[in-house]
Amino acid sequence: MVHDSAADDRLSLLRHRYFIAAHLGVALLALSAFPVWLAFVGPTSAFEALTFAWIVAPLAIAGYLSKSGRLEVAHLASAVAFTGLIVWVAGLTGGVHSMVLVWLALVPFEASLSGSRRVVAASVAIVASGLVGLLGLAALGVLPHGAEVTHNPAASAVLVLAAVIYAGSLAIRVEGLARESARAARRGEERYRLLADHSTDMITRHGASGDVEFASPAVRALTGATSADVLGDGLFRRVHVADRPTYLRALSEAYSSRQAVTAEFRLLQSNAAAAAGEGSRFIDVEMRCRPALDNAGRVSAVVAVTRDISALKLRENELREAQETADRANRAKTQFLAHMSHELRTPLNAIIGFSEILKGDTVNELYIERRREYATLIHASGEHLLQVVNGILDMSKIESGMFDIVPERVALAPLVAGCCDMMSRQAADRDVTVIRAVPGDLPEIAADRRACRQILINLLSNAVKFTDRGGTVTVGARIEGTMVAIFVRDTGIGIAAEDLPRLGTPFVQAETVYSRHYEGTGLGLSMVKGLAALHGGRLTIESKPGAGTTATVLLPVEQAHGRPAANIFGQSAPPERTQKERKSA
Repeated sequence: MVHDSAADDRLSLLRHRYFIAAHLGVALLALSAFPVWLAFVGPTSAFEALTFAWIVAPLAIAGYLSKSGRLEVAHLASAVAFTGLIVWVAGLTGGVHSMVLVWLALVPFEASLSGSRRVVAASVAIVASGLVGLLGLAALGVLPHGAEVTHNPAASAVLVLAAVIYAGSLAIRVEGLARESARAARRGEERYRLLADHSTDMITRHGASGDVEFASPAVRALTGATSADVLGDGLFRRVHVADRPTYLRALSEAYSSRQAVTAEFRLLQSNAAAAAGEGSRFIDVEMRCRPALDNAGRVSAVVAVTRDISALKLRENELREAQETADRANRAKTQFLAHMSHELRTPLNAIIGFSEILKGDTVNELYIERRREYATLIHASGEHLLQVVNGILDMSKIESGMFDIVPERVALAPLVAGCCDMMSRQAADRDVTVIRAVPGDLPEIAADRRACRQILINLLSNAVKFTDRGGTVTVGARIEGTMVAIFVRDTGIGIAAEDLPRLGTPFVQAETVYSRHYEGTGLGLSMVKGLAALHGGRLTIESKPGAGTTATVLLPVEQAHGRPAANIFGQSAPPERTQKERKSA
């Protein structure tokens, strides 16, 4: 008979069930007693018949609750019916002196089973109104005949005993509701405790001041601290100093706005490594705050769920870096096209122009020296074009992992001397002095001779090109552990600190194409970086504007056997080619 609206909540279901059962029991008891009364007493008066009709009123009230599910309204109707019955019987059995009035104390007691203070207060007002009405009727002298009849001790004892029995049934129902309420509270607490204990996210409860009142065991996995360590302002003290305003603002907004608020900040994590003396670290966390409301609808606390988002932040940084790398590659491609348009157009214009002169009708009028000069310029332009194309091809091979390294024993002193001799004319034309600083006791290294010569030529060419007249370029080498360091130091223009990270990227120079004062494709340092990486080495550059530049290439003295293909310029090289593929290439 319980309404469907009360079926989902165990405590509400029990309240409805107790109310319906008690009222049905009272009504059925009255109906069953009515024939017995007629048998022993005989025909009843109109007052007695009305009294019995009033007693079975709970039957209608129980039916109303069963159909509507409105427990508070049913309790109010029951209080009105119960009070009216007691006042009616009291008026028939002694007025304000009737023992029946002791039953009025049970009306608010029964109303308390509704779980509503409003119903209890209303029932007290109903009882008071009944007493006032009874007093008024007595004062007006309109009570039925016989209202001043002397009380029968036996009847009084029966009334008191019945009241005690009914009060006992009320107490049993109250105890049952209290027991079920406590059981429901324990079940709810156990469920929430189970969730809090096994959740990987830290769950905290914060008071109005922001202090932590409760922290789930996940706090140890997140911060390395215990739940007791973060109580009060313990969690606040573990938040990064710069992020504490964000932390407090999120809690304050959730408390005042009564809405969910999300904040990200850094939290100190003390792990096992920190306990061993290696220090602590800050991790990125996300805290989601929600206001907790009490029964009156007021915000009693803020519940926060905090989780580690360091891995998410790392992925975001990786994606951002990948995007920046792609943007740099796109800019490098644009710069490459701009450089190539200049590097290829200038020699091609010279070749086309001088060749048109030589094939013209006036070629016989030119002196032999002039024709030789034109041919020399055409040859030089062709050599320049070939050098540019070879550089692009070599760079492409290095990037794709197809540049074959053939290690052999290489003595550095003769190699440096040969490269310096090759650059001597260019250095002399620019009035730059080249100094050699290679110790004679350097051991031979296992490297590709052609690649090492290309490294030195590129570094020397850059150093001479970017050194003003009267400057010096120093070429040297030294042993550093298992590596040999080949360095080229100049007294040239130097490089700004913000440009250093871009050096070594293909087709990139320190200056933009619109402000360049020096020719070149920007492939020199890229080839040096790639060739060094293919040997298992690396390139480092130190420079300051106006103070010169030092480029150092570290190469291993002995090549490691079975070394995998190097990762050049942030790209994974393809698998090493077979001998057949090399020959076909």
